[in-house]
Amino acid sequence: MADVNSVILVGRLTRDAALKFTNTGLAICEFALALNRRVKSGDRWTDEAHFFDVTLFGKQGEAVSQYLTKGTQVAIQGELRQDRWEQDGQKRSKIKIVANNLQLLGGRPQGDGGERFSRSSPPAGEVSGGDEGYSPQSSPESFEDDIPF
Repeated sequence: MADVNSVILVGRLTRDAALKFTNTGLAICEFALALNRRVKSGDRWTDEAHFFDVTLFGKQGEAVSQYLTKGTQVAIQGELRQDRWEQDGQKRSKIKIVANNLQLLGGRPQGDGGERFSRSSPPAGEVSGGDEGYSPQSSPESFEDDIPF
């Protein structure tokens, strides 16, 4: 059986995305996601925060980087990667997520002083792998044929 490396996360950005380029012109969009996990502590439920570094490569990262601001909720689908290096004679490693798909789910939470996306910003939509860049989700009215089920 083949190995499987796939992760899907929904969370909010902890900081604005950073966009940089390699010497060959490849865009690298980096950001961090915060996710809450409900855990039971005694007879009470509490939120436990988890933080993940995410990298989005290529035109899709370049296209959405301006919309990836602190507090924005996104859904990502990607894979886990382990960075390994040596520092001061100690072996180090860190797990990161390389996103293959990203969907903008909305603006910042209400009451944080930030505004929701303006009319000039794209609606919530999905960005998938490849070089097509940002493509909003189709509305049901855009389908010409009936769905066969």
